[in-house]
Amino acid sequence: MTLPESYAQEKNTFRSFLAQLEQANELAEIATPVDPDGFELAAIASATHDGPATIFTDTGATGIPVVANILNSIDRVALGLGLTRADLPTAITDAIGRPVAPEVVETGACQEVDLGADLTKLPIPRFFEKEGGPYITAGCIVGVDGETGIANLSYARLRPEGPDTALIGIAPNHHLAVMARKAAARGEEQPIAITLGNSPSVLLAAALYLKMGDDEMEIAGAMDGAPVKCVRAKTAPEMLVPADCEIVIEGVIDPEARVHEGPVSEYHGMYEDYGPGQLVRIKKITTRRKPVYQAIVPGFHIEHLLIGGVSIAAGLESLLKGIIPAVKRVAVDNSGCGRLSCVVTLAEGHHPGDPKKAILGALSAVNLVKHVIVVDEDVDPWDEFAVRTAVMTRMRAERDIVIVPDMRTDRSEPMKLGGTITNYGFVATRRAEDRPDWTPALPPEDAYAATADIVARIRAGARTAAETDGTDA
Repeated sequence: MTLPESYAQEKNTFRSFLAQLEQANELAEIATPVDPDGFELAAIASATHDGPATIFTDTGATGIPVVANILNSIDRVALGLGLTRADLPTAITDAIGRPVAPEVVETGACQEVDLGADLTKLPIPRFFEKEGGPYITAGCIVGVDGETGIANLSYARLRPEGPDTALIGIAPNHHLAVMARKAAARGEEQPIAITLGNSPSVLLAAALYLKMGDDEMEIAGAMDGAPVKCVRAKTAPEMLVPADCEIVIEGVIDPEARVHEGPVSEYHGMYEDYGPGQLVRIKKITTRRKPVYQAIVPGFHIEHLLIGGVSIAAGLESLLKGIIPAVKRVAVDNSGCGRLSCVVTLAEGHHPGDPKKAILGALSAVNLVKHVIVVDEDVDPWDEFAVRTAVMTRMRAERDIVIVPDMRTDRSEPMKLGGTITNYGFVATRRAEDRPDWTPALPPEDAYAATADIVARIRAGARTAAETDGTDA
């Protein structure tokens, strides 16, 4: 398909990123009619979760297109932030240390159209057969503490219960849950704004693990190198929402009402039953003109894993560098469900005890992380093949495996018993006593350089010698 030219003219928005994907031939149109509530959209997005971003242009009565799988590779995440994969997540880590406050503007595109308070006007997909209904999965939720004025940006799933009500599932330790409990103790409702169709920086910032009082919207501004332009929410002016996001759903968390959720998918690919969730009462829905609805396929699907994994890695990297100067990079890999396993790289010449210190530091910092691999800086921590090779060629099991039983874990941990799990780590770094020579067996560097153009053409799809050397077949 061809997106409107206006998309490419925007900067640091959901639409400008879609234009980048289209220009890179990484945006596929699905023009076949699909019913968001009938699993067809979910099935297509699930089957292509490691492929191009998909835009569904015929989604039925609402007339609103649905986009999925926009951030489903490290390279795609880097593109969204104007970086290379080598810069992630260090660039995000640096942004955490230099927040940029939002710029409040009088009007925003996200409030151009008023849809009242009717969720049925949105093409909310139903994803999995055992879940109790469709879910809003890409909502970056703005909340403000009623006592302190502290703002928070986070994720939580929402399932419509009627045209103007929805169940919200918030992990008890999340800052939004803390704010909602404080409001309930005061006998008050907690206002929230669910924002959909956000820039890559906002999508990543909302998944960060920061301390209470840190505003994730400010970190998104630091990632962009410019303040996020925000407008005041219509029903609660203390809340600032991204002015150029696609859709804003404003409401309040009821301090008393509870709704049983039943089975819900988790990042590890199975269902969990967390019991009752809270009820949100919808007050207003506004959108851009001709809005686009964003969906993140939940469960064990790459975009869901990566948005969480990249952000968790950035927080871990920031923390570990503060206690171990030799830490270079941190990754949270997809095979570890984007939550449970991380890789730490250490600089050459690190102190002998640094690898095990890094393991214990990472395990202590994030309850979800239960497995840590420490490698040398020549290993790309986001390359799972390279990491696995380092484990096979640089680790001695009797010396380099660290096991820590009975550590507290998160409610979503698939193998928890009584709220605890045994954590463990691998030290897979080179040591002089293991072998005298660690030189990789490869052609010389100048040979690689001399043939780089040929290799590039092969990778781009050339199939014959004639195509690669310019001669006639």
